[in-house]
Parts: sequence; C-alpha cells; structure tokens
Amino acid sequence: MNRKNFLALIPAVALLNPLKTDAKLPLVESARPKVPPYLVEGDTIGITCPAGYITAEEIEPSVIQMKSWGFNVVIGKTVGARDYTFGGTDQERLLDFQQMLDDPSIKAIMCARGGYGAVRIVDQLDFSGFRSSPKWIIGFSDITILHCHINSNYNVASIHSKMCNSFPSDWATAEPIQIDTINSIQQALKGEKMKYQAIYNASNRLGIAKGELIGGNLRCIENLAGSKSEIETARKILFLEDTGEALYSIDRMFFNLKRSGKLKKLNGLIIGGFKLKPDDGADGFGKTLVDIVMEKVAEYNYPVCFDFPVGHQRANFALKCGVKHALDIGVTGTMLTEL
Repeated sequence: MNRKNFLALIPAVALLNPLKTDAKLPLVESARPKVPPYLVEGDTIGITCPAGYITAEEIEPSVIQMKSWGFNVVIGKTVGARDYTFGGTDQERLLDFQQMLDDPSIKAIMCARGGYGAVRIVDQLDFSGFRSSPKWIIGFSDITILHCHINSNYNVASIHSKMCNSFPSDWATAEPIQIDTINSIQQALKGEKMKYQAIYNASNRLGIAKGELIGGNLRCIENLAGSKSEIETARKILFLEDTGEALYSIDRMFFNLKRSGKLKKLNGLIIGGFKLKPDDGADGFGKTLVDIVMEKVAEYNYPVCFDFPVGHQRANFALKCGVKHALDIGVTGTMLTEL
C-alpha cells in the first residue's frame, strides 16, 4: 500500500488532533484489563465526594474502620462541603477528585456516597496520570458513571462496593451481613481472590460462563448510552442493580440495553437488588422484574441469575469491575468466583 492510500484510511480527526490523550480508544478484545496495585498496610486511601454531599461526622465510622485495616486516610475538601444536593460545586468536586487522581501517595479513592453528580464532572477529569499509574476507584450507585468511564476508556479495574455512608457506627450491634460486606472492601483492596454465593432462584437460567465482570446501576448505564463513557458488554458478565424505579421504567431501560445491543453478546447476566416503586394496582404495569428481564434475553442462551448480593441493600458485596470471573448458576445456587 502506498503512502497516499495509507493516509486516506486515517480518520481526519486523528490528523487534526493526534496528541489528544483522553479520547476514547478502541480496546483490543484480548487485552487484559490493567489491575491497580493492591494495598498494603501503611498505604493511603483518599475520601472525596464526586456526587452527593456528606458530613465529616457521617464518614467518621468509615475512617475509623479503614484505619483499623492498617491504612492511612486523607479526607478531601469536599467532605462537609455542600452546594444544594452536591458535595460542593462542580468545580470543587472536580478539583478534589483530580487532586486525588494525581497524588501518587494516594493508592485508592473511596467515594464518600452516591446520589447524583459524577456525570457533571467526568468529562473534565484528566485521567492521563491515572492511565499510566492507576489506582483503585471505589463506590457504587452514581459512581457507576466512573466505573463505566474508566473501564471503557482506560481498561482499568475498579471496585463496585459500599461507600462511607454505609459503614455501621457500632460494630458490636451491626448485622453479620453488614460486617461481611464492609470487610469485603478490605479483602478486595488487599488482593484477595473474591468469591460470592447467591441463593437459588427458580427463575434463574442455569449455566456456566467466564468473562470480565462489568456493570452497576441500571439507570446510570442507560444514561451513558451514546457517550464516550458507554460500556462495552460483548463477551462479558454484566451485573445490574437499581432502586426507586417503577416497573415500567425498568422495562424501558432493559429495552434500551436490548435495542443498543448490550444484551446480545453477553457471556452471562447477573441481576442484583432492585428496590421498586409500588405498582399501581389495576393501572399497574402487569409484569414482574423477572418477566421484564427474561423477555429481553429470551433469544439468547447465556446464564442469568437473580437475587445476587449487590445493590442498594445491606447485602452489597465488593465486586472487582474489569476483572475476569467465572459464573456458575446451578440448582443449588449461584457462585461467582474471581479468576
């Protein structure tokens, strides 16, 4: 091929802006996600608020617990800050998160809580330093925005888990499931191979699958469609959860996933906790969550499980997004095992 023909194949945008580093790049299918260094005692975790606000008093139980794990904790300027529902203005949240991304002494960033707001700053964040020296980003709910953006653009693993507002204030009276789920954050950060169990559900579609684990809040994932933060789901295991949505809204979001091809080439589907708005009786939607899901995946043959311990509930274990897992859905229950 001569040089003239070769240049004709290069997209014009690449010639106009060849040095841009934050553009979404196509990921090589066989490329293994980059796993940030696991933490050891003495490492530092930063706490910041990229979305909703929270007070310093409210995060104190999480600070005490993470220090008991042997970690140092740095509290960002957005903790205690407030701009209506947000943990400070967009600029304050952007600068606080950016500072923690760029600080080499901070090995993991714990998002203090969810709410809403990450999408307002994600496009202004500079991930160039993070790309070369990744660190763990931790959180769920609205933090799904960051998990998806980081996975699809930089192929870096992150941790979908409870945040500071979920740590019990009194461990002596905490329920075992609270303790187990909080401890799973420590286990994930320290590099333990994670393994999870879910009870048998008669609506499960049995089977075995392997693939990179990706997912999070359904509403957030749907809202990212068409943006550079949109997730790639082909040959992956997708997990989904949500809260406060009506059944018709869940149906619409699953139709979005189906019509956009995100359900077509999955290796497996995991349905976590869905706290639904009450149906309206005679004027209600008329389908259950199981009905909605199984209708959308009827033409595919990958395994599907329900009642997985992830979501806006106490049974919300830390999951490593972007890391390969094995999913085994059988007659005695579901096993998800990190490979």
